[in-house]
Amino acid sequence: MIKKSAIQVIDRAALLLNIIARYDDTVSLKILSAESELHPSTAFRILGSLVDNQYVERDEAGHYRLGIKLLHLGSHVRQRVGLRHQAKPIMRKLRDALGETVNLTIRENDEVIYVERSISVQMIRVQQIIGSRAPLHVTAVGKLMLAEAGEEECRKYATRTGLPEYTKNTITDIDDLIIRSQQAQLNGFAYDDEEAELGVGCIGVLIHNNTGDIAGGLSISAPIDRRKEEWVPIVIEAGRQLSESLGYYGKKPAANQSQLA
Repeated sequence: MIKKSAIQVIDRAALLLNIIARYDDTVSLKILSAESELHPSTAFRILGSLVDNQYVERDEAGHYRLGIKLLHLGSHVRQRVGLRHQAKPIMRKLRDALGETVNLTIRENDEVIYVERSISVQMIRVQQIIGSRAPLHVTAVGKLMLAEAGEEECRKYATRTGLPEYTKNTITDIDDLIIRSQQAQLNGFAYDDEEAELGVGCIGVLIHNNTGDIAGGLSISAPIDRRKEEWVPIVIEAGRQLSESLGYYGKKPAANQSQLA
């Protein structure tokens, strides 16, 4: 039976996808209708929409199989899982070396999402919730992501979002954001100077995958009065190690130390 929800058509689409996935070969509308307990016309309309969106394919005989779009989405899930798996030991080493919370983020549209963390054991610490989000312009790694996207994309981001102010230190001028982001890109790291939250400072670097694309960002967060400039090369080194674990062997930054070896 179909579970009732506020969006019944999504439940029905998910049910049909699950049924198709159980078969190695294509599945007829008759079987799908019978197993889903949906009227054939209802099943046909939902399958038609899934076909239009490439989640399902329909062959010449009118039978159905899972579509190529699901393979594309699945590849993103695998990349994220692979990134977290490779990141965890490096994040723990970085946390133990510096004693502060380490975050792993990815970009989704105009925000970064915190997908993994290694929490400081200190009584007073910065702690991000896994799954929480933050606008790109208020985070260290977000500035780097904007810089790599280019000036035109950065201006489009500012137009879309309006560069909302979160603290008195938030960058709300687009030209200032572009200059500081580009300088951070040249340096190979970026700061968050109490721009998202007063009293909190971060140092962030980008993570690249084997194709050279941005896989995510690695950052260390601490009360601003505990953050130290000498942490920068250590965070850069951690980011380099994580990128190399994903198959990226780009140019190594000049500030390179081996505290995490």
